[in-house]
Amino acid sequence: MRFLNSEILKFILLALFILILPHVAHEGYLLNVLVFVGIHSILALALNLLLGYAGQISLGHAGFFGLGAYISGILTATYSLNPWIAMLIAASVVTLLSFAVGFPVLKLKGHYLAMATLGLGVIIYIVFNEAVDYTGGPSGLSGIPNLSIGTFSFDTDIRNYYLIWTFALIAIALSLNLVHSRIGRALRAIHDSEVAARVMGVNARLMKVQIFALSAGLSAIAGSLYAHTMTFVSPASFGFNFSVELVTMVIIGGLASIYGSLLGAALLTVLPELLRAFQDYDIIVYGLLLIIMTMFMPGGLAKGFPQAASYLRTRFGKRSSPDA
Repeated sequence: MRFLNSEILKFILLALFILILPHVAHEGYLLNVLVFVGIHSILALALNLLLGYAGQISLGHAGFFGLGAYISGILTATYSLNPWIAMLIAASVVTLLSFAVGFPVLKLKGHYLAMATLGLGVIIYIVFNEAVDYTGGPSGLSGIPNLSIGTFSFDTDIRNYYLIWTFALIAIALSLNLVHSRIGRALRAIHDSEVAARVMGVNARLMKVQIFALSAGLSAIAGSLYAHTMTFVSPASFGFNFSVELVTMVIIGGLASIYGSLLGAALLTVLPELLRAFQDYDIIVYGLLLIIMTMFMPGGLAKGFPQAASYLRTRFGKRSSPDA
């Protein structure tokens, strides 16, 4: 009960922080960066459910992100469908597609699974480039409308911020509920030992496919939000490099940590913007920082911060205490 109250308190504090933050960051540029932090948080959270809790690697999540964006964009820009309905269709199509693909793909393990999901992401990326009549090819798809409720349109940075983070908070709440439920315990059992999980009565194969489909569906929702926020999509945003970046967000933030996903997404979204001052050397500094963090915080930011705080308390507490 105490643990449950602690989780609720953390969530409430996070929601209050998100509510207040735009009043501190008044600049349009900063708000735009925070919008991307929200989108990346949903994506990192979706991948962490699969990678951190179920132990299944995926290098193709940028493809699911792109499918959500393109399906939603095509249905609204080309066929004038209501954006909310288009988002629902996009999430449903990607979830069903990933569920069907998951059965053969998730029979594989380790680097074979990584290669299979990589191949899936590459195929989706090629379709974005080659289906010119629908996607616009390398030039991209424009004319995607903003989301709206009646006459109220989400067409400014501040409105998009609250829209994106509302979805992010819903995703966090649902994920917390999932990982602390019987399903979450089953996923952790599969992560630790699939054979032991099967012995205990867990349908490991079906569970892995279900979490793969859920993860893909959340990524598709993030893609739809991206499309209706930017009002333009192009294949360059959904390539292999972004899939690797998502995996990095999860690892840096902390595997099997819901709030770690947010920390990883925030760091890897904001850090490149801060390093622009280094001009041509920004990528070198970026790489060095990631290497240092991986070396000294192998458990990610979610575990690294408490460990660092505990170390500092112990170190300076001993210095300040009087000698016996």
